[in-house]
Amino acid sequence: MTPEAVIAAVLGYIVVLFVVAWLSGRRTDNAGFFTGNRRTPWYMAAFAMIGAAITGVTFISVPGSVAVDSFSYMQMVAGFTVGQLVVAFVLIPTFYRLKVISLYEYLDNRFGVSSHRTGAWFFFISKMLMAALRLYIVCAVLQLLVFAHYGIPFWVNALVTTLLVWLYTQQGGVKSLIWTDTLKTLCMVGSLVLSIVFILRGLGLSPGDAVREVSASPMSRIFFFDDPSSERYFWKMFLAGIVLLVAMTGLDQDLMQRNLSCATPRDSQKNIVLTALSQIVVILLFLVLGVLLYLYADRTGLALPEKSDQVFSRVSVEGGLPTIVGILFVVGLISSTYSAAGSALTALTTSFTVDILDGTKRCNEARLTRLRKGVHIAMALCMAAVILAFEYLADDSVINLLFKVASYTYGPILGMFFFGMVCRRPIRDRWMPAIAIAAPILSALLQGFARSVWHYEIGFELLIYNAGFTALGMLFISKKHHDK
Repeated sequence: MTPEAVIAAVLGYIVVLFVVAWLSGRRTDNAGFFTGNRRTPWYMAAFAMIGAAITGVTFISVPGSVAVDSFSYMQMVAGFTVGQLVVAFVLIPTFYRLKVISLYEYLDNRFGVSSHRTGAWFFFISKMLMAALRLYIVCAVLQLLVFAHYGIPFWVNALVTTLLVWLYTQQGGVKSLIWTDTLKTLCMVGSLVLSIVFILRGLGLSPGDAVREVSASPMSRIFFFDDPSSERYFWKMFLAGIVLLVAMTGLDQDLMQRNLSCATPRDSQKNIVLTALSQIVVILLFLVLGVLLYLYADRTGLALPEKSDQVFSRVSVEGGLPTIVGILFVVGLISSTYSAAGSALTALTTSFTVDILDGTKRCNEARLTRLRKGVHIAMALCMAAVILAFEYLADDSVINLLFKVASYTYGPILGMFFFGMVCRRPIRDRWMPAIAIAAPILSALLQGFARSVWHYEIGFELLIYNAGFTALGMLFISKKHHDK
């Protein structure tokens, strides 16, 4: 696949994306930018959320991970499904009742200003790191396929990519994200299914043969109950999946903006349940694709890359398959990553404007619009800077790196919401920032201690310990209702 073909595929998708964003985002006011005016039909939100929940990290990293982790990721997906039910029937009614624009306004109502801003700052750090990590994926692939061919340095690549994301989100916000996520779902799922079809043709396998080949492969093992100290142990991954989903979706301003754009909580619940069921099928297809990629590379003698995250791109672009497979890969990657980065940029703008700058309370509509647009530019520049940092620091499988970041940064948020919903005691609000900073530090110390003394590897479930330390700290600084 030539660099010119990659450029044509990317530009073609970007043109369609900008047209959809412009048509859906025209005449959007601040309410439309922040909440979509709460007029999104539930079935449209559900279809959009299928794509929103699948990022470029999933598109790249999940297929390549099967060589080491087999289908163990499905254990976490089972936890995701339970977590979606918690979000639908516990968090959604609360947020609709409070009529929040930003989720972290709940912390202000429950505990006070310090807790509100602590939650917002941790979300800012979490989402900025993860959004930049996701966008870094597409930058790395484009650098390999296009920019390096013309001698263009990575920093130019990162700036151009971030600029394009800023341009298509700077007007419509959540109102346009629903439509661009719908486009993303169509492109990503279509690319996934058609890639499987073409690889099966390249292998000379019928669908029935493919089922037998995948089932017979040791890479298709799903359940791991034999070693409790392993990161792949079922109960560790299942419980981590529940908690990660609640933290990374239910307490994430980015993804919840779509759910809260529905007219009623019942519509939002229907959207979430349908998304949960769809997610199981889509993730399973990504894992099946991973096995087929390794089978194809083995039978054709194609050299595998050092990083598993590059397996999909290597086979689709250099594996001797029809050019359309490479185009499908590029379109699927671009669609999943641009949409995820765009929604993250919108969520960061919303949270920073509402939670940290308190813009909706102290600004009139015209001033709020100017503030929101300025914050949007600042968030884009910050994201570009973090992408450049990842170019020099990322050396792990990106899906693993993503969840490691989430385990540290989402823990305090999860702990704060958990304490607020299960315990009615108020806290000494001014101490909340110290508790939120201490919890990840204690979690890291516990992880190192368990590894060196007990030879026990704390994996993705680190988020549970992190949230637990936060909740215990809040109990320590809590007070009786009559205390002042």
